[in-house]
Amino acid sequence: MNIEVAIVLGLLDGVILGFNIALVALGLSIVFGVMRIVNVSHGEFFMLGAVVAWYSVTLLNNFIIALIAAPLMVAGLAAVVDRFILRPINYNPENTIVVTIGLLFIIQQLVHIIYGPYSRPVTPPIYFRVDFPWFGYSGYKIIIAGISALLMVLTWFIIFKTKLGLYMRATQQDSEIAQAFAVPVRRVYVTALALGSALAAVAGVLIAPVQQAYYLMGLDALLISFMVVIIGGLGSLSGTLIAAFMVGVIDGIVSVFFSPTLARIVASLIVTLVLLLRPRGLFGAEAT
Repeated sequence: MNIEVAIVLGLLDGVILGFNIALVALGLSIVFGVMRIVNVSHGEFFMLGAVVAWYSVTLLNNFIIALIAAPLMVAGLAAVVDRFILRPINYNPENTIVVTIGLLFIIQQLVHIIYGPYSRPVTPPIYFRVDFPWFGYSGYKIIIAGISALLMVLTWFIIFKTKLGLYMRATQQDSEIAQAFAVPVRRVYVTALALGSALAAVAGVLIAPVQQAYYLMGLDALLISFMVVIIGGLGSLSGTLIAAFMVGVIDGIVSVFFSPTLARIVASLIVTLVLLLRPRGLFGAEAT
C-alpha cells in the first residue's frame, strides 16, 4: 500500500469514526447542556446498543430491529435512572458523578454476567463495496456516516425548530427562570437524558459490525466522548460535531501509520492543550 492510499484510507476511516463519535458525544453534550450534570455511565448506553445489535442479529437475524429496539430500551432505562437515581439527589453535580460511576459498574457487570466476557462479531445488514481508483471501501461504513448524519440533522431540528427544543434551550440558559415561565423542567430533564442516551445506543448499534460487541467497549467510547466535548466546549453542539471529526480524522490517520494507542495519546495532548489555552473549549461560551 503506497502512502497516498494509506492517507486516503485513514481519512475515510477517520471521517466515519467522526460521525460515530459525534452521535455519542452529541448525546453527552445535550445531557450536560440541559441538565448541567456529567453522566459517567453514558458510554454504557453505547455498549448496550452494540449488545442489543448482537442479540437482534443472532437470535432474530434482523439488524433493523436493533436500530429500533436499542434506542427505545436505552431511553426507557434513562427515564428510570432519572426517576429513581438522579431526581432523588436533586441533580446535584457532584453526587451525580458518584452515582453514575456506580451505575456504570452495575450495567457493565450485568452485561458481563448475561452476555459474557468475549467480543462477538455482528454481521453487517448489507454487503457492498465502493470502488475507488486504487482500492475498494466498505459500503456499510458509508451507510454508518449517512445514518449518523441524518440523526444529527434530526437532532438539530428537534433542538432548534420545535417547542420541545425551545424548552430545552430555555432550561439550558436558566432552569429557575424557565420554570417560572411554566417550562416543565423535570420533564425536559428526563427527555434530554433519554434523547442523549438513545443517540449513544444508536451509535453502538451502527458500529457493532465494524468493532464487534464487547462489554467493556463503553469505556473507550466514554473517554473519546469526553475528549470531544472538552475540545468542542461543554454544551456547544456545533463545537461537539467539529471536535468529533477532528478527533476522528486524527485517530484514522495516526492509526494507519502508527497505532490506535498513539492516536489516543495525540487526542489526549490536544485536550490538555485546549484546557490550558481555552478552558471552556474551542467553541464554549466565555463566562461573563
